[in-house]
This record gives sequence, C-alpha cells and structure tokens, in this order.
Amino acid sequence: MEFYNDQLFHIYNQGNNKERVFFDREDYLFFIWKMRAYLPEFGGLIAWCLMPNHFHWLFYVKKTEVDRMQFFARAGNVEWNRRVHKYGKKARKVERDYSRKDDASILITLNEAIGILQMSYAKAFNPRRNRTGSLFRQDCKAKDGWIDEFITVTNTKGQLDSRFLPGSGYAFHCFQYIHENPVAGKLVKSSTVWEYSSAKDYAGLRRGSLCNLDFGKYLIENC
Repeated sequence: MEFYNDQLFHIYNQGNNKERVFFDREDYLFFIWKMRAYLPEFGGLIAWCLMPNHFHWLFYVKKTEVDRMQFFARAGNVEWNRRVHKYGKKARKVERDYSRKDDASILITLNEAIGILQMSYAKAFNPRRNRTGSLFRQDCKAKDGWIDEFITVTNTKGQLDSRFLPGSGYAFHCFQYIHENPVAGKLVKSSTVWEYSSAKDYAGLRRGSLCNLDFGKYLIENC
C-alpha cells in the first residue's frame, strides 16, 4: 500500500477466500483492541466497520512511519490494559521480545503496523478456531479515491472521483458507505444498531474513543 502524509485513505481487507474472520463478540472486541494498539501513532480513525469476513477503515494518515521502539511500547501498554480489563489481577505480563531491528533509530511504517495487527490477531484467532495459515488476504487495500472492489462514487457530472479532494463529496460518501455496510449485508436494519462500527459513536449512542469524531463531523458538514 502506498501511503503519504496528510491524506485520507480508505483501508480495507477481507478473509482469505472471503472466509469469516469474526465469529463472536470476543473476536470483534479483540480486533478493536488491536486497532487501538497499532493505529493511533500514524494518524486518526475517522470511521470504521467490522463485518463477519472483512473490515473497513477511513483513516487520516499524519505520518507514514514512526519510531519503532515508541510504537511497540505503546502497543504493549494497550495490550496490558486489555489483559487487565479482561483478567484483572490474574493478567499475564506482556512480553516484549525486541529484536535488533527495534533500535530507536529505526522506523516502522504504517504498512508494517497493519501487517503486525493482522498477524497478531490471526495468532490468537487460529488456535481458537482450530485452523492454521494466513487469515487475511495478503494484499490489504488502501485507496485515496475510487474503490473499485467495494464502492463506486460519481461526482455531479457523472464522472468517477479519483481522489479525496475537498468538495468532491467522496470522503462523505465513503464515510456513509462504511457505516451502511451492515445494513447492505442484511445484518441489521439500521447502521446504529450494529455494535462493531463507529456509527453508534456519531449518533451519540456510545462514547467511543477510537475515532476522531470532530474531524468526522467536519467531513459530514463540508464534503
């Protein structure tokens, strides 16, 4: 994936051969913890949705690479909080097995971080489901414009939008599309009923902290 600073991207991926990657609430919540651990260093989530066999993020990239040690330190802290939240005093200490690559002078890219997020989720998911091998498609997708596989957006002249440009309306359409996924998939009748997306947060039905709601509301009002 080709990322660059100060740009909005639609990032999405699905299970290998369109297999399910989330079966129960524990799966969904575990993946959300992974999002919280591995994404914020690079920018801010604007909207997100997890579906049974795929996920969507509308993500504003502030930095394409960050300090590797800082990245893993933050991820470790979030993982520790997850364990305490789930297990209380019985929580197991987070092991930080840093390699020589984790020298403070070496950076980690957003591409790497997304790969680590997916692999770490699969590492916990596979034993629970008695499966082995890669869980997600190898090629995670990221577009700053028209998403040929999931969404088609045209401008007022009937032309395909090719980038997230101010006034193009694409960001808003993508924002809506992500939240309407569960409705389109006939999982719920209203997007705000689906627990595993940011639609509830924007509707004021939940006080979620994953998304930059102020930026998201700005997109709604100005795109």
